[in-house]
Amino acid sequence: MKNILLTGGAGYIGSHVAHLLLDQGYSVTIIDSLITGHKKLVPKNAKLIICDIADQVKIAQIIKKDSFNVVMHFAGLIRLDESIKQPERYKLFNLDKGKIFLETCFEQGLKNVIFSSTAAVYGEVKKEKVCESDELNPQNPYALSKLNLEKFLIESSKQFNANFVILRYFNVAGADEKLRSGLISKGSTHLIKVVCEVAIHKRKKLLINGSDYPTEDGTTVRDYIHVSDLAEIHLLAANYLIDGGESKIFNCGYGKGFSVKKVVDEMSKILDFKMNIEIGPRRQGDCACVVADNSKFKSVFSWIPKFDSLNYILKTALNWEKKIT
Repeated sequence: MKNILLTGGAGYIGSHVAHLLLDQGYSVTIIDSLITGHKKLVPKNAKLIICDIADQVKIAQIIKKDSFNVVMHFAGLIRLDESIKQPERYKLFNLDKGKIFLETCFEQGLKNVIFSSTAAVYGEVKKEKVCESDELNPQNPYALSKLNLEKFLIESSKQFNANFVILRYFNVAGADEKLRSGLISKGSTHLIKVVCEVAIHKRKKLLINGSDYPTEDGTTVRDYIHVSDLAEIHLLAANYLIDGGESKIFNCGYGKGFSVKKVVDEMSKILDFKMNIEIGPRRQGDCACVVADNSKFKSVFSWIPKFDSLNYILKTALNWEKKIT
C-alpha cells in the first residue's frame, strides 16, 4: 500500500486530496496545526497528527515511524488581502516554516515532494494564457512567500538528490460530489464562495470589484478549476514521482476563463432569480485576466479533466454552502 504524508490536510484542497487517495486505496497521514484547518474535513480513515510543520523533532519522529512514498505540502496561509497587512506572518508560515519542514523531510530520507504553489507567482499577466516558463513577478507577500519556497525546494532538491512536482493552482472552486469536503472560510474573498453565500442569503449582496477592466464585459476573468480535478492532478503527480519521474513544474487550470459577470449570470440561471449586485472600486493587485496554459500537464499525463463545467462547479459549491449553513 502506498503511504502518503500530507501537511494541511484539514484544509479545503488537502482534505479533497486525502479523500481521493483513500478512495484509491492509499494510506494517508495528515499533519495539521488546525490554525486554519477544520477537523471535520479530515477523512475518518486518515491518521491526523496535530502539530506544527516546523516542529523538527516531532516531524522527524513521524517520518521515521512510517515509510512514506510522497509528501504533499499544502500547509500555509492563503489570503492575498491578509498578506498585504501581515507580510511578516506570511513569510513565517509559508516560507520559514516550509523550509524547516522540507529540510526535515529530506534529512529523514523522504525525497518525493508535491508542493502547492499558486498562479499568483506570475503577477500581472500580459498575455492571453500564462505558461510555466513565463516571467515570475509576484505582486503581494502571499505570492512572494510561495515563489521563495519554490526556489528553496528547487535548490535544496539538488543538494539532497530529491524530486518534486510544483503545482501552480489557478482559481480552485467547487466541492466534493458526496459533500464530504468543501470550502469553509469566514469573510471569504473567493468569488464563487461569496456568490454561494449571496445565493442562500448568508450575505445581502455581491460586491464586484471593478467593472472597467479591458475584458469583454469589464469585469476580471479567471480560470476556475474544480477541486476534484485538482485532487486527481495530485494523485497523478504522486504516482509519477513514485515511479521515478523527474522534477517538474505544472500549471493547474482548464485553460479558459470566466468573467465575474459570467459567473454571476450562470448562478442566476441555477437559482432562477437575480442576485443583489453592487459595483465597487478595483481591488489592489487584481489582474484583468489570468488563464492557465495547461498544455504541459495535459501532454505529460494525457490528462482529461472530468469536471470542466462552470455549472457543475457552482452547483457543487452551492450544495456545500447549503450543507454547512
